Amino acid sequence: MLEPPSVIEQLFICGYDAPMDPLRDVPLRVTQRDQIPVERYYDQEFYDLELEHFWPRVWQMACRLEEIPELGDYVEYSNVGKSVIVVRNREGGVNAFHNACRHRGVQLAQDRGNVANGFICPFHGWCYDLEGVNTFVYSPDHFRDDNIDPADLNLAPCRVETWGGMAYINHDDGAAPLRESLEPFATAMDAFNAEHMRIEWTESCLLPVNWRLALGAFLEGYHVRTTHPQIIPKGTRDKHTYKPSRPGVEYASRYAGTDDTRTQVDNFLLYLRNLHVGNRGMIDKRELAIAESLRHVELPDPATASRDFTHKIYEALMEWGRETNTPVPDFDYIVENEIPNGTWYAFPNIFLQPIFSSAPMYRVRPLGPEETLFDIYSLTTYAPGEAPPVPPTPTPMAPDDSRWPEIPAQDFSNLPKQQLGLHAGGFDYMRLAEGVEGMVSNVERMVDTYLEGAGHDHIAEKLPFASGRIGHVDMHPPGFFAAE
Repeated sequence: MLEPPSVIEQLFICGYDAPMDPLRDVPLRVTQRDQIPVERYYDQEFYDLELEHFWPRVWQMACRLEEIPELGDYVEYSNVGKSVIVVRNREGGVNAFHNACRHRGVQLAQDRGNVANGFICPFHGWCYDLEGVNTFVYSPDHFRDDNIDPADLNLAPCRVETWGGMAYINHDDGAAPLRESLEPFATAMDAFNAEHMRIEWTESCLLPVNWRLALGAFLEGYHVRTTHPQIIPKGTRDKHTYKPSRPGVEYASRYAGTDDTRTQVDNFLLYLRNLHVGNRGMIDKRELAIAESLRHVELPDPATASRDFTHKIYEALMEWGRETNTPVPDFDYIVENEIPNGTWYAFPNIFLQPIFSSAPMYRVRPLGPEETLFDIYSLTTYAPGEAPPVPPTPTPMAPDDSRWPEIPAQDFSNLPKQQLGLHAGGFDYMRLAEGVEGMVSNVERMVDTYLEGAGHDHIAEKLPFASGRIGHVDMHPPGFFAAE
């Protein structure tokens, strides 16, 4: 069972020590766990602290491994002014280097490409192999010997590890190992075969909001009732939260609330269609077709009809996977171990949303105190040889671009208004609900833990409680993450 431990279990596992004196003063720190100072989302000093003390210490997803399948394939990963090259090496693994020639600092690579014969600086022609070793200096006799010491000419390495079909980088060599830092997210996503998913499409949004504000929109399900009413069953909404359907979209809430199994199945299929159309990736077209083919299956017990229909879909998907050699998850294992589907979060900035064998993935990167690059990957599973070519790096779109599917468009419509609202006079802090918005509080206080300069061991033991499945999440007690 991968549900988050209770508060008592968490205290037993991690230990609860008295709040310690902060190692570094953190302005605008969270001192009341259910009240988040709004200036954290636009204050330049706070943002500068993140650049100096937070981002250099956390694991960052640099690329999908299918973006660099062949020898010499590389991806440039940029965040908060730092550029790193991730490249496929001769052993089939990956190396990462800071993206700067050791001569005069010119970037060696941009975007994506292939350098099977090594990197060549475009300015003066210095060369490096795929292990970062300097192989050529033009006219070395022009330099003093100590300036071209071979021991000091290789590219500066950056720490890199892989998990789940992705390469992560970290500028902190002392940070806990990647897999340990991603729990319990990693174990759950292993069950959903994240390693075998491949990119179907990818897009980016340029949001005029703080990066943690963008995170917060997906760290809780409290907003779904009002923001995404098309996926809320009748009986759990009222007239104050209903939004009219846009043309061509039927809302699941019109068909729920009955003991008739046939209506329940119809409603569930409508829910899946809304996810397929509205999120373009959460439900793949093949998964939807398999579910639709089961429309007339016999489900005698109305009390368990939704669960039983889901299990029928699981069985059909696994059978399809066996027939086509497609790496569909072992749903028997998922059910037996009670691993929930839906939205899962890995600190600091990654979300995966598996329902069956596909998942949208979100990655959030700051561009300034009030500007964020929001990347969306649509991932799914393919039979060998059937995955499409990796699409090119997308050109970021505006949040109100008409090309966004309905569900991200609904989320993106709220965020700029929230960023502007935080500047309103007389509004000092956001107030959070104890359970459904608990993850927002935990993540903000985990950021403070980094900013105050907590040690690696302290950070490592707290990280698992700032990640996990989004839902009802306990706010941890004062002092659990940072000195409060």
